[in-house]
Parts: sequence; C-alpha cells; structure tokens
Amino acid sequence: MHRMPAISTAVAAIEERILTLRGQKVLLDSDLAALYGVSAGRLLEALRRNRARFPTDFVFQLSNQEVINLRSQFAISSLERAHGGRRFRPFAFTEQGVAMLSSVLRSPAAVTVNIEIMRVFVRLRRASLVSEQVIGLIRELARRVDGHDAAIKDIIATIRALVDAPKQSKRSIGFVPID
Repeated sequence: MHRMPAISTAVAAIEERILTLRGQKVLLDSDLAALYGVSAGRLLEALRRNRARFPTDFVFQLSNQEVINLRSQFAISSLERAHGGRRFRPFAFTEQGVAMLSSVLRSPAAVTVNIEIMRVFVRLRRASLVSEQVIGLIRELARRVDGHDAAIKDIIATIRALVDAPKQSKRSIGFVPID
C-alpha cells in the first residue's frame, strides 16, 4: 500500500514541481504520477481513455521548444529522470486538469494527494494576488516619495538661499554727528 508523506513534506514536494508554462501554473504528467504513486503510463492511459474530460485548457502537450527550454532550465530534467528518457513530449495539467484527474484516478492516495494539490494551487493564487497588491502599494509609495523628494529639494534650496544671502552693509540709522 502507498504510504502518504507528511502533509508539510507533501506540500513542499507539490510546490517545487509546479511550473509556469503558457502563462499558467501546471504540473507535468511525470510529476503528477510520482505524487499520486502511479506510473506515468497509468496516468496517461487514464488521460487517453477519458480524453473528452480534458479539454486543452485542462491539459496540453508541451511543444518541442518548451521541452528544450525545460531541459536547459534544469540541469537534470525530470523529463529524463523517469525510466531513462521519454519517447514523447510530456503533458502539462492545469489546476482544472488536476481537479479532473481526481474523477479519473479514484484510489484513496490519489484523492488525498489531489486535495493537497488543490490547496497548493489556491495558496499560490492567493500569494500571487498579495504580491500584486504589494507591488501596487510600493508603486504608490514610490510615487508619493518622488513628490516629497521634489518638495524637500525646494525647501532645502530656499533655506540655503536664506542662509547664504549676501550680507547687507550696515547703515547707521539716526543722527550722524558732524565733525
């Protein structure tokens, strides 16, 4: 029987396997198979048998260029580690594709792992939203500070002008004695 790793270990294992391809967070078929504790062949067999459940926004096959890019990004690609290489390009599952896998792979381990994967996707989405909000706040702060910088420069220039003002000659006020 497949034994599940501790949740924190499972979450870390899931997070490190999520990639961004075509502007979407995805998991590769070989990584999903490893997480589910099934062979990649078994996972792809389930995909082929249930192809109608997996439209292109749920799962897509990587292009040759995407495979080359992944190989260059990672010194030892997960694409080559499993079983000494692959005869075909891998498939990438989006969050919706992973959710659909839960209806296809029905083992208790697959259900448990699928729940954790969904939680990680949600957490990543929330983190992305928070990051966007933080970036917006930093931009607003920078805009304000830039405005303050100009005002502070004007104040300093005015103070310097007052301090460095040419000294006026002292004139006597009042009666001047006549000699």
